[in-house]
Amino acid sequence: MTHSCVSYEWVLLIFFHGILLMSMSSCLKSKTVPALANETDRLALLDFKNRITQDPLQIMSSWNDSVHFCNWLGVTCGPSSKRVMALNLTAKKLSGSIPPSIGNLTYLTGIYLRNNSFYDEIPQEVGRLQRLQLLNLSQNSFGGKLPTNLSYCTQLRVLDVAYNNLVGQIPGHLSSLSKLVNLSLGVNNLIGSIPAWIGNFSSLNVLGLHRNNFQGSIPSELGRLSRLRVLRLSVNNLSGTIPPQIYNISSIYFFSVTYNQLHGSLPSDVGFTLPNLQIFYGSANNFTGPIPKSFSNASQLRSLDLAQNGLIGTVPQNLANLQGLRWLNLGENSLGKGKDGDLSFLNFLANCTSLEYLSLGANNFGGVLPSSIANLSTQLSILVMGENKIHGNIPTGIENLVNLNLLGLENNYLGGTLPHVLGKLQELNILDLRNNIFFGPIPSTLGNLTTLTELYMDGNRFEGRIPPSLGNCQNLLLLNLSHNNLSGTIPKQVMGLSSLSIYLDLSYNFFIGALPFEVGNLVHLTKLDLSKNKILGKIPTTLGTCISLEYLYLGGNSFEGVIPQSLKNLRGLEDIDLSHNKLYGHIPEFLSKLLALKHLNISYNDFEGEVPSEGIFANASAISIFGNEKLCGGVQELNLSSCSSKHPKLNRRLLALRIIIPVTCITIFVLLLLYFFPMCSTVKKLREGALTTSSFEDWQLPISYAELLESTNGFSKNNLIGSGSFGSVYRGVLSRNGAIVAIKVLNLQQQEASTSFINECNALRSIRHRNLLKIFSACSSIDHKGNDFKSLIFEFMCNGSLDQWLHPKNDEQPQRNKLSFIQRLNIAIDVAYALEYLHQHCQTPIVHCDIKPSNILLDEDMVAHVGDFGLVRFLFEASNNPSKTQTLSVGLKGSIGYIPPAWPDWMELK
Repeated sequence: MTHSCVSYEWVLLIFFHGILLMSMSSCLKSKTVPALANETDRLALLDFKNRITQDPLQIMSSWNDSVHFCNWLGVTCGPSSKRVMALNLTAKKLSGSIPPSIGNLTYLTGIYLRNNSFYDEIPQEVGRLQRLQLLNLSQNSFGGKLPTNLSYCTQLRVLDVAYNNLVGQIPGHLSSLSKLVNLSLGVNNLIGSIPAWIGNFSSLNVLGLHRNNFQGSIPSELGRLSRLRVLRLSVNNLSGTIPPQIYNISSIYFFSVTYNQLHGSLPSDVGFTLPNLQIFYGSANNFTGPIPKSFSNASQLRSLDLAQNGLIGTVPQNLANLQGLRWLNLGENSLGKGKDGDLSFLNFLANCTSLEYLSLGANNFGGVLPSSIANLSTQLSILVMGENKIHGNIPTGIENLVNLNLLGLENNYLGGTLPHVLGKLQELNILDLRNNIFFGPIPSTLGNLTTLTELYMDGNRFEGRIPPSLGNCQNLLLLNLSHNNLSGTIPKQVMGLSSLSIYLDLSYNFFIGALPFEVGNLVHLTKLDLSKNKILGKIPTTLGTCISLEYLYLGGNSFEGVIPQSLKNLRGLEDIDLSHNKLYGHIPEFLSKLLALKHLNISYNDFEGEVPSEGIFANASAISIFGNEKLCGGVQELNLSSCSSKHPKLNRRLLALRIIIPVTCITIFVLLLLYFFPMCSTVKKLREGALTTSSFEDWQLPISYAELLESTNGFSKNNLIGSGSFGSVYRGVLSRNGAIVAIKVLNLQQQEASTSFINECNALRSIRHRNLLKIFSACSSIDHKGNDFKSLIFEFMCNGSLDQWLHPKNDEQPQRNKLSFIQRLNIAIDVAYALEYLHQHCQTPIVHCDIKPSNILLDEDMVAHVGDFGLVRFLFEASNNPSKTQTLSVGLKGSIGYIPPAWPDWMELK
């Protein structure tokens, strides 16, 4: 199926027109048809039925001999001929392959199998269907090459095989399909160059070749397609310039060449030669020169995306004439001169009353941030102006932008005090003001932003105290106030903000006083950085309840006392910095037992005694202990004096004890060893494993739909891990860092899928445990068809699910049915720890409601992780009746990703 309203109407028109023509032809030729011909059709349909492997809607149950095959669901016959003329099984959730006998249905004019799960190759026998006018096999999992025999289907007008796994080049034989109106081959794995003979398809309305691996230049012959309306060449490896002949196809309304290697400048008259433009996507290329002023002549333009190029000059003021403009993305160019007046065009954009997305980030815009931004569309949800040279204050009129979801002003020269009216932007999810020169107090009104999830204010000159009202931001996942001049004590309301899970960074300020014991409420926090302040007192023992911590930075303060033993519960710690404090006593032995620990800095304190030699301490390059003059021992690379030379009397006593104690206790020890050894092994593993979080590199959130699509090769069947009641899970490799992840894509056609997504988000944002599946990100966006898209990105579990080990399929490895008794016991214990955490240690107790082997996943060490939280229930005790348990259902508004996609997928079906 094509991706435009007009071409979709063409599909339906051609489909039913073909049926009508064939019906009339049958009536004129004969009123009877030999029974043998009818039997051929029936047997071909039965063969098709036999190839269906999955039919959850029981569509094929109607295909039986109790009724004539012309009355079978999805089958249309000619009224007189009783021959099959159309096969329409779109979106029936069918899985299977197409048999070669499809070629026996010689009266077929239309095959419509869009949006199913058909696989294997498209049979060459389709080429026998010489009456075929419509072939739509899009959104399946067909592989192999395009059948060359399709060249015999000379009546074909719609060929749509987009969103499959086809490979190879476009066969030259297809040049005979001169009547094509719609050629959609997008989102496959096709290679080679774009054939010049496509330019001979004079009736072509839609050409979709996007998201393949085509190389070379765009053939100038495409300029002969005088009826073309949709041209989609995005996400390939095309190079060279766009042939000028293409800009003369005045009928084009959808133009997309994003993510290629095209260069050259855009024609100055593009808006005149393409007057019907509605969507122009040219981002992520190497275009240079100015933005053509003539775009304003394309009065229907709704989306203009020229981001990630080398455009220069000013933004044309006459873009304000585009009153229907909804998306304007000019980020990551070289626009502006770094001077006053660069942003004067904003004074005119107020005419674009439908504008929802405006990105001007990473350019060279200078001058004062104009007060006219207050006049921008009230529909505006994304305003990105970071990484420029803008100065001045934030205008108070910004309060008019009541639908702002993201405000990005980072890395500029903005200053002054923050206006209190920022607290009126009730829809704000992300506020990024980092690396400017703001000063004065942080407005207490920011506490009114109850939907805020990310707040960046680091790298400024804010002073005074942190307003306790920030504790009202109960959805806050990330808070960065580092590198400012803030002072006073840290409010317990903020330190105890249990929603914080990504990181809390208050480093490089002037905070004083003790660290509030409410820090223990940060049970979901991954990173805590309080370094380079003036915090006093002991490290709170409650810090040991922050079981999700992976990075703990307390260096450069005035903490005193010993390292609390409660920190031994933080089994997931990877990096600890306690340097430049006043800590003393012995180095706790438990630090050598933290198996995830990769770096430890305890330098410049007052520790004494022997340095352990095990665990992290066995690697001298992983620890820093300078400035502790009373330490001794340790591995040889530390070059410390031996402890015996510093404490001879003490060591003689220890030597005596080492002789006496074993002699007097050997019998008891042996008996205890025989009795308790199995139990001790299990308990040791439980204690070491229960609270260890999975280690993984820091993630930059969020992940866009485009990146997910690329990481899964277009959500290919080859990347499919499994399917559930509310969606499918794919294996993906993220381009940003090569990380392997599991991507759960919600099937929003299921009635409860959205509820499942919200449940999982609500649960996973507030829980973190070694035996729970670790989530890295979520994506709530629009897919390539303009439909809602929701997915969750998890850590990949290389050993699959427990179900695969207990009940292996024929095609799975034989060793997967060989779980030892100890492995089974450990898995059961892991699951028990996960459930105990959910029931007893969450702020709001959680009931999983769907524990089963397929929801228990195993990592490379065969450690179990409970996943799939789509059916969870949150419980609390009613205030008036403590014995009565109620279900808490909380809606979660998805936040728009901070890094916007290069083009607005939500527009592609508009």
